[in-house]
Amino acid sequence: MKNVVFITSRFPFPLDKGDKLRAYYQLREMSKTCEIHLISISREKVYPEQLEELNKYCKSISVYSLSFFQSFLGLFWALFRGKPFQVGLFYNWGVKKKIARRIKAIQPNHIYCQLIRAAEYAKDEFTIPKTIDFMDVLSKGIERRISSSPFYLKRLLEIEAERLKIYENIMFEYFDHHSIISSQDQELIYHTSREKIAIIPNGIDTDFFSPSVKLEKKFNFLFNGNMQYQPNVTSALYIAKKIMPLVWESHPKANLLISGTSPTQEVKNLENDKIVVSGWMDDIRDAYNSAEIFIAPMQIGTGLQNKLLEAMAMNMPCVTSKLANNALKATHNETILIGKNKEEYAKMMCELLDNKAKREEIGRNGKEFVSSNFDWESTTKKLLTTMGL
Repeated sequence: MKNVVFITSRFPFPLDKGDKLRAYYQLREMSKTCEIHLISISREKVYPEQLEELNKYCKSISVYSLSFFQSFLGLFWALFRGKPFQVGLFYNWGVKKKIARRIKAIQPNHIYCQLIRAAEYAKDEFTIPKTIDFMDVLSKGIERRISSSPFYLKRLLEIEAERLKIYENIMFEYFDHHSIISSQDQELIYHTSREKIAIIPNGIDTDFFSPSVKLEKKFNFLFNGNMQYQPNVTSALYIAKKIMPLVWESHPKANLLISGTSPTQEVKNLENDKIVVSGWMDDIRDAYNSAEIFIAPMQIGTGLQNKLLEAMAMNMPCVTSKLANNALKATHNETILIGKNKEEYAKMMCELLDNKAKREEIGRNGKEFVSSNFDWESTTKKLLTTMGL
């Protein structure tokens, strides 16, 4: 079996963030044909039960913890070296030396690096074939946040977006192979050879994400995600403050569940007698099973929305934005509903509330769509082919 060093900027468990989920399922599938040596940077404590979960799939696991002070030094390094702050936050020179020694001891056949946040730890290993997973385009994600950010953050985000564009372009040259989550994101990479980037979508575990008839539908609508991630925060505020008031005009008793890890205070403040903010749930399927309709009017952000894959796999009819569907490529009014503004979202949501047959049709078609098109086994096989393994 081939030895693969798999480098991540966060320990890929629990599955509370998109990069963790992608890494977890990819290394799970890779482990069927390769020996995986996981190297993770972590700014949070990693517990024994988390290590135990990944030990099922990894030959070895090395976790290098970064303290608050080390992350601060990394930001300072990025500021004066012209590097993106996203990279500096996860970078430490001492840790880089330890990782280099670890890679030398393993002598892998290949290095797989997830996100440019971890690229500094892999880019100098010139004699070993390397693949970088851009996943999505961080520079574009930051750029889309500028217009809706407070004035005192705009200039900082402009600088970060420009640094990320340059860094993404430079890192392309350090790696032999490249992958990204969607064709939409591939087109946003500022490199003349971006067409060489392999498109590796996420999958969905349809055995795990399957609907249950045992739980009562307590909520009409659900929005789920990492609730400290700005695109999700922006969407939660938009749903609660702009869309739901229009829904309440004709459906005054309609309610909404906002679920997901680490809600900001701004999100927590949305809670009232018709909106519940649950925070982290031990089993996210409970959130999907407790609601009738999934709503994800994403206005900023990049990549493929895992939340839509999960909701559709759970037979939930989904209402979303064109931006979110660009990577998904579902068909409007057949497998998903796509809105353009608050009025359209509210109208679609009300129509689904009033029409059980329509809810069931869109939910059934959506499940069939993701089951047929998003499979971790096939997408990871494509990734391994890209890596030459």
